[in-house]
Amino acid sequence: MNSIPPIDLKRQYQLIGEEVSAAVTAVLSSGRYIGGPVVQEFEQQFAAYTGVSEGVACNSGTDALYLALRALNIGAGDEVITTPFTFMATAEAITHAGATPVFVDIDPETFNIDITKIPPAITNKTKAIMPVHLFGHPVNMSALMDIAQAHNLLVIEDCAQATGAEWAGQKIGSIGHIGCFSFFPTKNLGGCGDGGAVTTNDQTLAASIRRLKEHGMSDRYHHQETGINSRLDALQAAILQIKLPYLERWNDARRQVAENYHRLLQPVSEIVLPQELSGGRAVWNQYTIRITKDSSNNEYRDWIRSQLQQFGISSMVYYPLPLHLQPVYENLGYQVGELPIVEGICHEVLSLPMFPEITLEEQEQVVYSLKDSLSL
Repeated sequence: MNSIPPIDLKRQYQLIGEEVSAAVTAVLSSGRYIGGPVVQEFEQQFAAYTGVSEGVACNSGTDALYLALRALNIGAGDEVITTPFTFMATAEAITHAGATPVFVDIDPETFNIDITKIPPAITNKTKAIMPVHLFGHPVNMSALMDIAQAHNLLVIEDCAQATGAEWAGQKIGSIGHIGCFSFFPTKNLGGCGDGGAVTTNDQTLAASIRRLKEHGMSDRYHHQETGINSRLDALQAAILQIKLPYLERWNDARRQVAENYHRLLQPVSEIVLPQELSGGRAVWNQYTIRITKDSSNNEYRDWIRSQLQQFGISSMVYYPLPLHLQPVYENLGYQVGELPIVEGICHEVLSLPMFPEITLEEQEQVVYSLKDSLSL
């Protein structure tokens, strides 16, 4: 019986290794390691792929969020509505910008922010909404943009886990005012280190982000504002240039993997399968099930995970503690039970191995092991 990891980046490298090596060697030979034509070309290619006029590469997805907030002049005294069921970077960027994250509950079927919970959370301090396209599933951006426009709010899309996903035929990252992407190695489009990008159709915003990510410089050694150092290395840009043309193929493969899991797991009554919203095209960065067999036992999911490990199946838990209950946000005053859907789901979610190169036989092994574990 083979051991199956949550993601296997070595298999992807075997497919494109020669191209990557050649691109890296070309950058090393050029002597241009920071900025330069390779980075600029990737920015243009990624913007075109996303369907926007402006793409700005930066050091990470976290920085992309922070830069977006800064460019939109969101800071002290402002509130940003977002989801508590996401990686810390989402809320962290809001905090670092000086604003306050306001958390609302999630939809139990998609794991994304519950659109209906947004209007009641809007106050006179609300400046923006930051939806997260979690696990590769697009948020219902039609409904969200309607709310934003009705209340004159900005929309910053956290696209870190969903590069290539679509809502109503539009790529995510092109619908809100700004889209923020991560190129962390495990993302659908991942580099060989940290990296990120901001996308927008607003030239003024793009110019502001370019300035902010270069220490607030408009011209060399002339600083218009206090910025940060957030540049994408030329080596990473070169690698991402190689990978970008493969992205649609890899996303299609992920969709097929998800279909296989749907079919194989459909008869299993002890779990709830992830759902794709009508109108959206998910790209399945994760395949996350809910284990509901013993929902009163908060440790049952973890026990199932340990059983899977004994069968050689590595799974992941995203995320065991929602952001509104994290110690760092105790000062915001959220209480246990205030956001009941996310608090319950955090004890149920389990992400199964998901990557484009996983074989059907390996998926069958995952499912058989899960069924055996649930029957114990």
